[in-house]
Amino acid sequence: MEKKIQKSYEIDMCNGPLLGKIMLFTLPLMLSGILQLLFNAADVVVVGRFAGNEALAAVGSTGALTNLLVNLFIGMSVGANVLVARYYGGKQEEEVSRTVHTSMLVSAAGGIILAVLGIVLAKPLLLLMDTPDNVINHSVLYMRIYFLGMPVMLIFNFGSAILRAVGDTRRPLFYLIIAGVINVALNLWFVIGFHMGVAGVALATVISQCVSTALIVRSLIKSEGCLRLCPERLCMDWEKFGKIAAIGLPAGLQGSLFSISNVLIQSSVNSFGSVAMAGNTAASNIESFVYVAMNSVHQTAVSFTGQNLGGRQYDRIRKILIECLLFVTAIGLVLGNGAFLLGRQFLGFYSADAEVISYGLLRMKIICTWYFWCGIMDVLVGSIRGLGYAVMPMIVSLLGACAFRVVWIYTFFAWDRTLQTLYISYPISWALTAAAHLICFIAVYRKMKVKN
Repeated sequence: MEKKIQKSYEIDMCNGPLLGKIMLFTLPLMLSGILQLLFNAADVVVVGRFAGNEALAAVGSTGALTNLLVNLFIGMSVGANVLVARYYGGKQEEEVSRTVHTSMLVSAAGGIILAVLGIVLAKPLLLLMDTPDNVINHSVLYMRIYFLGMPVMLIFNFGSAILRAVGDTRRPLFYLIIAGVINVALNLWFVIGFHMGVAGVALATVISQCVSTALIVRSLIKSEGCLRLCPERLCMDWEKFGKIAAIGLPAGLQGSLFSISNVLIQSSVNSFGSVAMAGNTAASNIESFVYVAMNSVHQTAVSFTGQNLGGRQYDRIRKILIECLLFVTAIGLVLGNGAFLLGRQFLGFYSADAEVISYGLLRMKIICTWYFWCGIMDVLVGSIRGLGYAVMPMIVSLLGACAFRVVWIYTFFAWDRTLQTLYISYPISWALTAAAHLICFIAVYRKMKVKN
């Protein structure tokens, strides 16, 4: 019975029409990302409304630093996803099993390492970021409690990546909904009922993550066949770890370096004053919903490409890329332009200040209407990673997106210091990087077909 339930959640990526399966795989991922943003927004709303501005600033001040530390290990889950998908598509069940057990051990060990780093380095790093004196203690407390939950957070991410590799995106969505509802309820209880402030918000996050992780681990333990997680079989297969790291580390490093480049962009925005900063923040929050929707197609491209590579379905790999590109372009155009057209109403949720809304609309006019290029760029990266190449897309992305924007800031933006000039660097860098990734995909795809 359990095997039938498990199979009902899986998607056969190597046979039959693609578009319907791509959509069936992508939509739960999209909903998961959007729900996660909504639950995170609930954290901010609760702490801002009921714990005061200092508590709100404390929670917000840790975001960039947390991403910088976590992205490297989250990238490793991409490596686990690619490897499981490849072996599963090739029906190499023993290799799948060894990869599953190695991945879960890596996630637990990585989580413990991150927990120690986060707790020990919280205050020194926050001081290095010039966190204000009236906020620093709240920020340190929030960050230390949050990082206590890092082992369960990474186990959930790796477990979800394994389920995605076989086409199961629905169960992680269900678990996220359950955890999100618990998170919101505990936020209200701890912050309003017990007046715990930032500690209450952080503790609610950790507890809800424990619930979602327990559900993911249970689903793997109850699985039949090669996906089954057996605690007594947990061991480090160094060959599998090397392959996971070869794909995952470049992906994680890329995410961390992107965080650094975004700090430079934010510094340029800050030079226009607090009102421009507020408008930029509100607009970027709205854009994040469009981004997670497009990024779900990127994850789809990774899993579908990996499985079909393992199954030696080389012609389907090209079709997967084409259909994912069409799908992500449609999502980007519809949601991006829709967000801009309704931008005044959406920005009104963040601020009633007409000037803040005006600055937000300026950003959305340039970013949202051209956001589909970012989706195209990410899908191409996903397809190349699915083929097992990780360093190439990392280098191209860092040169095309990060380095290009840095050069733009010190040349064109320095010559014409306007927000329009700053923001236009985004769509230009996306289009140029997408074109470079397309050339790389064609080269890698041809090499693969000749080799096989």
